[in-house]
Amino acid sequence: MFTGIIEEIGTIAGIRRTGPMFEISIHAEKILKDVNLGDSISINGVCLTVTDFTTGRFSVDVMPETVKATNIRELKPGSKVNLERAMAAGGRFGGHFVSGHVDGIGTIVRKERLENAVYYEIQVSEDLASGMIMKGSVTVDGTSLTIFGVTENTFTISLIPHTMAETIIGQKEAGDQVNIECDMIGKYVGHYLRNTGVGGKKQDITKSFLEENGFV
Repeated sequence: MFTGIIEEIGTIAGIRRTGPMFEISIHAEKILKDVNLGDSISINGVCLTVTDFTTGRFSVDVMPETVKATNIRELKPGSKVNLERAMAAGGRFGGHFVSGHVDGIGTIVRKERLENAVYYEIQVSEDLASGMIMKGSVTVDGTSLTIFGVTENTFTISLIPHTMAETIIGQKEAGDQVNIECDMIGKYVGHYLRNTGVGGKKQDITKSFLEENGFV
Protein backbone atom coordinates (compact mmCIF):
# COMPACT_ATOMS: atom_id res chain seq x y z
CA MET A 1 0.00 0.00 0.00
CA PHE A 2 1.26 3.49 -0.91
CA THR A 3 0.12 7.09 -0.49
CA GLY A 4 1.12 8.60 -3.86
CA ILE A 5 3.60 11.01 -2.23
CA ILE A 6 6.80 10.58 -4.24
CA GLU A 7 9.91 10.30 -2.08
CA GLU A 8 12.60 10.39 -4.72
CA ILE A 9 13.30 10.46 -8.44
CA GLY A 10 15.46 7.48 -9.40
CA THR A 11 17.42 6.73 -12.57
CA ILE A 12 17.31 3.49 -14.53
CA ALA A 13 20.79 1.95 -14.28
CA GLY A 14 20.16 -1.06 -16.51
CA ILE A 15 17.50 -3.29 -18.04
CA ARG A 16 17.94 -6.98 -18.78
CA ARG A 17 15.28 -8.53 -20.97
CA THR A 18 14.55 -12.26 -20.89
CA GLY A 19 11.84 -12.85 -23.44
CA PRO A 20 8.78 -10.84 -22.32
CA MET A 21 10.18 -10.33 -18.79
CA PHE A 22 12.37 -7.49 -17.50
CA GLU A 23 14.91 -7.21 -14.74
CA ILE A 24 15.46 -3.54 -13.94
CA SER A 25 18.12 -1.95 -11.74
CA ILE A 26 17.60 1.58 -10.48
CA HIS A 27 19.94 4.14 -8.95
CA ALA A 28 18.44 5.61 -5.78
CA GLU A 29 19.49 7.01 -2.43
CA LYS A 30 16.75 7.99 0.02
CA ILE A 31 14.55 4.91 -0.33
CA LEU A 32 17.52 2.56 0.18
CA LYS A 33 18.24 3.73 3.73
CA ASP A 34 16.07 0.99 5.26
CA VAL A 35 15.50 -1.36 2.32
CA ASN A 36 15.22 -5.13 2.71
CA LEU A 37 14.86 -7.96 0.23
CA GLY A 38 11.18 -8.50 -0.57
CA ASP A 39 10.19 -4.88 0.15
CA SER A 40 7.59 -3.28 -2.10
CA ILE A 41 8.66 -0.18 -4.03
CA SER A 42 6.36 1.87 -6.27
CA ILE A 43 8.10 2.64 -9.57
CA ASN A 44 6.03 5.08 -11.64
CA GLY A 45 3.03 3.81 -9.71
CA VAL A 46 3.77 0.11 -10.26
CA CYS A 47 4.23 -1.98 -7.11
CA LEU A 48 7.37 -4.10 -7.59
CA THR A 49 9.44 -6.27 -5.25
CA VAL A 50 13.09 -5.66 -4.36
CA THR A 51 15.11 -8.72 -5.43
CA ASP A 52 18.62 -7.32 -4.88
CA PHE A 53 20.19 -4.09 -3.61
CA THR A 54 23.45 -2.30 -2.83
CA THR A 55 24.10 1.07 -1.19
CA GLY A 56 23.28 2.93 -4.39
CA ARG A 57 20.90 0.82 -6.44
CA PHE A 58 18.23 -1.87 -6.27
CA SER A 59 16.75 -4.42 -8.67
CA VAL A 60 13.22 -5.63 -9.42
CA ASP A 61 11.68 -8.23 -11.72
CA VAL A 62 8.79 -7.20 -13.99
CA MET A 63 6.25 -9.80 -15.13
CA PRO A 64 5.00 -9.94 -18.75
CA GLU A 65 1.52 -8.72 -17.73
CA THR A 66 3.01 -5.66 -16.05
CA VAL A 67 5.13 -4.95 -19.13
CA LYS A 68 1.99 -5.02 -21.31
CA ALA A 69 -0.23 -2.99 -18.99
CA THR A 70 2.09 -0.13 -17.97
CA ASN A 71 4.63 2.33 -19.36
CA ILE A 72 7.45 0.28 -17.79
CA ARG A 73 8.08 -1.06 -21.29
CA GLU A 74 9.20 2.41 -22.43
CA LEU A 75 11.99 2.71 -19.86
CA LYS A 76 15.63 2.63 -20.88
CA PRO A 77 18.96 3.28 -19.15
CA GLY A 78 18.98 6.90 -18.00
CA SER A 79 15.18 7.19 -17.74
CA LYS A 80 13.89 8.96 -14.63
CA VAL A 81 11.26 7.25 -12.47
CA ASN A 82 9.10 8.19 -9.48
CA LEU A 83 9.89 6.14 -6.37
CA GLU A 84 7.95 5.57 -3.15
CA ARG A 85 8.41 3.01 -0.39
CA ALA A 86 5.39 1.12 0.95
CA MET A 87 3.41 3.11 3.50
CA ALA A 88 4.50 2.83 7.14
CA ALA A 89 1.62 2.18 9.55
CA GLY A 90 2.73 4.96 11.89
CA GLY A 91 3.53 7.60 9.26
CA ARG A 92 1.61 10.59 7.99
CA PHE A 93 -0.93 9.92 5.26
CA GLY A 94 -0.36 12.79 2.85
CA GLY A 95 -1.99 11.45 -0.33
CA HIS A 96 -4.68 8.78 -0.74
CA PHE A 97 -4.92 4.97 -0.74
CA VAL A 98 -2.75 3.74 -3.64
CA SER A 99 -2.36 0.01 -4.31
CA GLY A 100 0.35 0.17 -6.96
CA HIS A 101 -1.84 -1.84 -9.33
CA VAL A 102 -2.09 0.24 -12.48
CA ASP A 103 -5.52 0.30 -14.16
CA GLY A 104 -4.33 1.52 -17.55
CA ILE A 105 -2.20 3.92 -19.55
CA GLY A 106 -3.14 7.51 -20.34
CA THR A 107 -1.71 9.88 -22.96
CA ILE A 108 -1.04 13.55 -22.25
CA VAL A 109 -2.91 15.58 -24.86
CA ARG A 110 -2.42 19.10 -23.45
CA LYS A 111 0.05 20.83 -21.16
CA GLU A 112 -0.67 24.44 -20.24
CA ARG A 113 0.83 26.81 -17.67
CA LEU A 114 -1.53 29.09 -15.77
CA GLU A 115 0.01 31.37 -13.15
CA ASN A 116 2.01 29.11 -10.80
CA ALA A 117 0.29 25.89 -11.92
CA VAL A 118 0.68 23.59 -14.90
CA TYR A 119 -2.45 21.86 -16.19
CA TYR A 120 -2.27 18.47 -17.87
CA GLU A 121 -5.18 17.01 -19.82
CA ILE A 122 -4.80 13.24 -20.09
CA GLN A 123 -6.70 10.98 -22.46
CA VAL A 124 -7.83 7.60 -21.14
CA SER A 125 -10.36 4.94 -22.05
CA GLU A 126 -14.00 5.73 -21.33
CA ASP A 127 -13.95 2.91 -18.78
CA LEU A 128 -11.22 4.67 -16.77
CA ALA A 129 -12.78 8.11 -17.19
CA SER A 130 -16.11 6.83 -15.86
CA GLY A 131 -14.44 6.09 -12.52
CA MET A 132 -13.24 9.68 -12.02
CA ILE A 133 -15.07 12.61 -10.45
CA MET A 134 -14.37 16.32 -10.02
CA LYS A 135 -12.12 16.98 -6.98
CA GLY A 136 -11.57 13.23 -6.65
CA SER A 137 -8.19 11.52 -6.40
CA VAL A 138 -6.18 9.83 -9.14
CA THR A 139 -2.67 8.41 -9.32
CA VAL A 140 -0.52 9.45 -12.29
CA ASP A 141 2.87 7.71 -12.55
CA GLY A 142 2.56 6.97 -8.85
CA THR A 143 1.74 10.56 -7.85
CA SER A 144 -1.42 11.34 -5.88
CA LEU A 145 -3.24 14.19 -7.62
CA THR A 146 -6.63 15.92 -7.61
CA ILE A 147 -8.93 15.87 -10.64
CA PHE A 148 -10.01 19.30 -11.89
CA GLY A 149 -11.93 18.31 -15.00
CA VAL A 150 -13.51 15.21 -16.55
CA THR A 151 -14.91 14.44 -20.01
CA GLU A 152 -15.97 11.15 -21.58
CA ASN A 153 -12.36 10.20 -22.27
CA THR A 154 -10.09 12.75 -20.59
CA PHE A 155 -9.36 14.17 -17.16
CA THR A 156 -7.38 17.22 -16.08
CA ILE A 157 -4.89 17.61 -13.24
CA SER A 158 -2.94 20.63 -11.99
CA LEU A 159 0.64 20.54 -10.70
CA ILE A 160 2.11 23.11 -8.31
CA PRO A 161 5.82 24.02 -8.65
CA HIS A 162 6.83 21.59 -5.88
CA THR A 163 5.18 18.63 -7.64
CA MET A 164 6.69 19.73 -10.96
CA ALA A 165 10.16 19.69 -9.40
CA GLU A 166 9.83 16.57 -7.24
CA THR A 167 8.21 14.15 -9.72
CA ILE A 168 8.86 13.12 -13.31
CA ILE A 169 5.46 14.39 -14.46
CA GLY A 170 6.90 17.88 -14.71
CA GLN A 171 9.30 16.61 -17.39
CA LYS A 172 6.54 15.13 -19.54
CA GLU A 173 4.96 16.72 -22.60
CA ALA A 174 1.97 16.19 -24.88
CA GLY A 175 2.18 12.74 -26.46
CA ASP A 176 3.89 11.10 -23.48
CA GLN A 177 2.23 8.15 -21.76
CA VAL A 178 1.57 7.85 -18.02
CA ASN A 179 0.41 5.08 -15.70
CA ILE A 180 -3.06 5.61 -14.25
CA GLU A 181 -4.56 4.13 -11.09
CA CYS A 182 -8.12 5.17 -10.30
CA ASP A 183 -9.25 5.82 -6.74
CA MET A 184 -9.34 2.51 -4.88
CA ILE A 185 -12.42 3.30 -2.79
CA GLY A 186 -14.32 4.40 -5.88
CA LYS A 187 -13.42 1.13 -7.64
CA TYR A 188 -14.74 -0.97 -4.75
CA VAL A 189 -17.97 1.03 -4.55
CA GLY A 190 -18.45 0.78 -8.32
CA HIS A 191 -17.82 -2.97 -8.31
CA TYR A 192 -20.30 -3.48 -5.46
CA LEU A 193 -23.04 -1.47 -7.15
CA ARG A 194 -22.53 -3.18 -10.51
CA ASN A 195 -22.52 -6.69 -9.03
CA THR A 196 -24.68 -6.41 -5.90
CA GLY A 197 -26.49 -3.11 -6.11
CA VAL A 198 -28.60 -1.20 -3.63
CA GLY A 199 -31.80 -2.88 -2.46
CA GLY A 200 -31.14 -5.71 -4.89
CA LYS A 201 -30.96 -3.34 -7.86
CA LYS A 202 -27.66 -3.25 -9.72
CA GLN A 203 -26.47 0.22 -10.67
CA ASP A 204 -23.62 1.60 -12.79
CA ILE A 205 -21.69 4.62 -11.54
CA THR A 206 -22.91 7.33 -13.90
CA LYS A 207 -22.97 11.10 -13.66
CA SER A 208 -26.75 11.06 -13.10
CA PHE A 209 -26.37 8.48 -10.31
CA LEU A 210 -23.73 10.64 -8.58
CA GLU A 211 -25.92 13.74 -8.95
CA GLU A 212 -29.01 11.97 -7.57
CA ASN A 213 -27.09 10.83 -4.51
CA GLY A 214 -25.38 14.14 -3.77
CA PHE A 215 -21.85 13.31 -4.88
CA VAL A 216 -21.71 15.87 -7.70
